[in-house]
Amino acid sequence: MRRLLLLLLATGALQFSTAQKQNFSYLDIFDLQYVSDPQISPNGEWVVYRRMDYDIMKDRSVGNLWLVKADGSQHQKMTSREVSESSPVWSPSGDRIAFSSSTNEGSEIYMYWVTSGKIAKLTQLPFSPSSLTWSPNGKNLAFSMNVPKAPPVIAKAPKKPKGAEWAEAPRITDRVYHEADGRGYIKPGFNHIFIISSEGGAPRQITSGDWHHRGTLSWSTDGSKIYFSANRNENWEYDFRNSEIYYVEVQNGKISALTDRDGPDYSPQISPNGKYIAYIGIEDKREAYQVRKLHIMNADGSNKRSITDTLDRTVSNIHWDAKSNGLYFDYDDKGNGKIGYVSLSGEISKLADNRGGTILGRPYGSGSHSVSKNGTIAYTNSRPDYPSDLAILSLKAKTPKKITALNKALLDYRTLGKVEEVWYKSSFDGRDIQGWVVYPPNYDATKKYPFMVENHGGPIANYGDRFSIEMQLYASAGYIVFYPNARGSTSYGEEFGNLLLNNYPGQDYDDTMDGVDHCIKMGIAHEDQLFVTGGSAGGIMSAWMIGKNKRFEAAVVAKPVMNWISKTLVADNYFGYANSRYSGQPWENFEGYWKFSPLSLVGNIETPTMVMVGMNDLRTPPSEAKQLYHALKLRKIETVLVEIPGASHGIANKPSNLITKIAHTVAWFDKYRTDKEND
Repeated sequence: MRRLLLLLLATGALQFSTAQKQNFSYLDIFDLQYVSDPQISPNGEWVVYRRMDYDIMKDRSVGNLWLVKADGSQHQKMTSREVSESSPVWSPSGDRIAFSSSTNEGSEIYMYWVTSGKIAKLTQLPFSPSSLTWSPNGKNLAFSMNVPKAPPVIAKAPKKPKGAEWAEAPRITDRVYHEADGRGYIKPGFNHIFIISSEGGAPRQITSGDWHHRGTLSWSTDGSKIYFSANRNENWEYDFRNSEIYYVEVQNGKISALTDRDGPDYSPQISPNGKYIAYIGIEDKREAYQVRKLHIMNADGSNKRSITDTLDRTVSNIHWDAKSNGLYFDYDDKGNGKIGYVSLSGEISKLADNRGGTILGRPYGSGSHSVSKNGTIAYTNSRPDYPSDLAILSLKAKTPKKITALNKALLDYRTLGKVEEVWYKSSFDGRDIQGWVVYPPNYDATKKYPFMVENHGGPIANYGDRFSIEMQLYASAGYIVFYPNARGSTSYGEEFGNLLLNNYPGQDYDDTMDGVDHCIKMGIAHEDQLFVTGGSAGGIMSAWMIGKNKRFEAAVVAKPVMNWISKTLVADNYFGYANSRYSGQPWENFEGYWKFSPLSLVGNIETPTMVMVGMNDLRTPPSEAKQLYHALKLRKIETVLVEIPGASHGIANKPSNLITKIAHTVAWFDKYRTDKEND
């Protein structure tokens, strides 16, 4: 009897547990957490990282610093403060952690003492610091900060009477780059390098001139110089892709250049023995995509050479090993984030897979790693079923160990859509094309599901096998989701990524449609239930697809470019398209720009289309989305315009806007689902 009772209780518990396992839903977004910017201590014993989550009341992502031992023990919040904390950097001896944190007056530099657990604010800065970097002896910190500059004055107006309610003064600029999406108007000024004592005190500016000095900073081994990248050319505003490696002498501010080629050279890192400088860069060929290579040179700037020529992938986030024999780096390969190592002789080895998971909306490449003196690596690890967790890879271990499970309490009780990798051939030239399929939770192969194509942005970017809020919520709504990496995507080499030069959209359209046909042959897509969406470059492709064919039941075109001529000269990055995306400026190549504008196909569109855009979008301005909406209205094609107040190009920056985007997409597609007609 007792055994029967125990069996019944166990069975009931199992049924209760199963019943509690729900599909991933909108409000689950606010319960997600992820690891960002892991920094391992010099001795490899501890890791400090930024723990990110979403504040449901303030509708934003927030991050605090946490500490955990490399074996996963003693996981703890670093401070008791409940404000934004970021950019942690260990002192050379590992006894302190410098970090940035918000105050009522803006971000400041703080110090945390590891032994005592005490913290102190070191600064009272007028602007937020970036690129915090310790001096080798631990006595100083270098950082970059904006220094304001007076705007040009064109006219002087009379002073308004006291208490008068006049209009605001005009905003005047004479700069090429004067606004940025998500940031708005950029006030005049330049970033400069500063030094401050690690015990606090007045910061000292050590660079000067009307140029920006920002990005990675690296101290010489004796602390007398700081290496950095900048564009200090006379024509820097127009030669905007260029940058060189410089050093500034700490005592007198004298600046010297170490590189001088046409192209971006950046992220300098001095070797521990002081003999070499590693940096990333290319000789600029003015193409749509070029693989960024890892270079080294002697500390005096001589003997420059690339050491990653055999790797046809862009490298980033470089770190020297303790013996100065080589460097660790990040790269993406076939939609998956990797960590590699290269010796000074150019021998390359892969150390870890699945780096990523810090961009949760869509499955883009992301994440980072850091390395201790003994070669232990801490990195952000992600798979399709969880956002970034902290993983550790030691020299002795063959496989990494995941030491956090930040979303276990949530995702153990959610049924996610299964993600499956697919490969197929391009009908245009037989190239191998990669994509992924997300199946609805509890997928039943005997049933027919609507099929959604989700095109990635960029287009010089890549999707991969990473956790994605959008893909999972579309799957939870009952859709099979297909997201491809058509030609022009990164992580497949320079030639593949550069196929869009003067040809976008081009055969990337064929690659995407070939993927649809491949999934139809697999039996998971059906001709009468095809849907398409995408944002930014994905919005361009979605508009192009419905202009090229009538196979889709409905489309959601988010934040698109519809007219390259109008877009190019009004976007925040208006100066960056000519001769890398299309030949010449719009007035020099009107036919070429128009040829690749989706608006040129709008007369063919019959697909019911939702058009969506953020009202503060400066990258693909609302005027672009309205061109599509207005054209479809004039043609009496079923359409709606969704304008999201306050949203920039990154609609998903606010969790509620991410929900808005997904919910409206699902609602529009649900109108045309045949499998829901009888619901």
